[in-house]
Amino acid sequence: MKIAVIGAGIVGVTTAYELARDGHAVTVFERRGAAAEETSFANAGIIAPGYVTPWAAPGMPGKVLGQMLHRHASIRMAWPLGLDDIRWAWKWYRACQLDTYLSNRAHMRRLAFYSRARLHAIRADLRLEYDRSDGYMVLLRTERDRQLVQPSLQVLRDAGVAFRQLEPDQARLVEPALDTDTPFVAAIQLPDDEVGNCRQFAILLKNAAQRIGVQFRFNTSVRAIGAGPQPTVLVQGESEPTAFDAIVMCAGVASAQLLRPMGIALPLVPVYGYSLSASIKEPLNAPRSAVMDEHYKVAITRLGNRIRIAGGAELGGRLDQKRVAPLRTLYKVLQDWFPGAASRSSGIQEWKGARPMLPDGPPLVCASGVNGIWVNLGHGSSGWALSCGSARALADQIAGQQPDLDMRGFDLTRLLH
Repeated sequence: MKIAVIGAGIVGVTTAYELARDGHAVTVFERRGAAAEETSFANAGIIAPGYVTPWAAPGMPGKVLGQMLHRHASIRMAWPLGLDDIRWAWKWYRACQLDTYLSNRAHMRRLAFYSRARLHAIRADLRLEYDRSDGYMVLLRTERDRQLVQPSLQVLRDAGVAFRQLEPDQARLVEPALDTDTPFVAAIQLPDDEVGNCRQFAILLKNAAQRIGVQFRFNTSVRAIGAGPQPTVLVQGESEPTAFDAIVMCAGVASAQLLRPMGIALPLVPVYGYSLSASIKEPLNAPRSAVMDEHYKVAITRLGNRIRIAGGAELGGRLDQKRVAPLRTLYKVLQDWFPGAASRSSGIQEWKGARPMLPDGPPLVCASGVNGIWVNLGHGSSGWALSCGSARALADQIAGQQPDLDMRGFDLTRLLH
């Protein structure tokens, strides 16, 4: 089949690679000049399937309201807040019911474990080398943090996920650079989880995809897609559309705008996240792998000779407007745990990315309902953790094969209620 993939973030690149492996002729359209230049550019890089969970959870609306005026809130509302954002927030609120949450959490974790296995297979098959390390540790600052994490630990037990509960002195053996002046009550170590540079992986996989025939058209904006016996792609600067046997939408929030004329209205909005990236000043003062400050929901990760601090969730606002408050929280958490790690003299990169979020949690990995148009969208903050699995599952569906993964919960019907 002749297939167009729209978007060359981590989801688009993995999708293109899997389709090409199956023998399809694949063309990827990307408005940026290279792969992984937007949401996939500077994320935390954590692959922790047991911690993949919907943001629509019981108690979350109250938590969000309670944090509204907090100086270091992990979730914020920002202006301008559009009508789509308000509609999304209402659907998110309705999805916070316990039964809905438990169902969606099960779907997401099923995909996350499958995706990690697929990531490992791709890495081994192609011998990809990128900045990565094994292990992930969650730091619990207060006794309340320890109590709040207990239900999540039971979920890990039920799923057979390996973890250890550590006292502070034990945690410092795992991460010796943790600052001794910052108190905490406990930590959770997950030795089988990992951290990796999402952008590096995407670029390496893009190169591998090109070697097996995938065509990448960078600096190419898609103006419209068309339905019919053969779907079409019309790009900026061209007068005639190009026909394909199938189109796969992997362009994040921009996909919703392209699908709307097809009669497909998706509740997909950007929820912005922030990160800091810097060269490591002194390796002995930096983390060995990845830690999560559970109190502030901020991750600190080691990516080769760089350190990244990532967190925050901001509904509303604009991508080009970096706000001081979430960045201040990232700097605080870095200073609390690894004050001597980042080289400030060589500059710290401040980044804001638009995570494409659906209100209830799981992504859409399915046929759109319009002939020849497929979607692989809405991975939110878990795009890196879910990308390899969703790409393989969608490629199987396009080939008319049963995926190795149970795909219940990843289709459009759940959003039509």
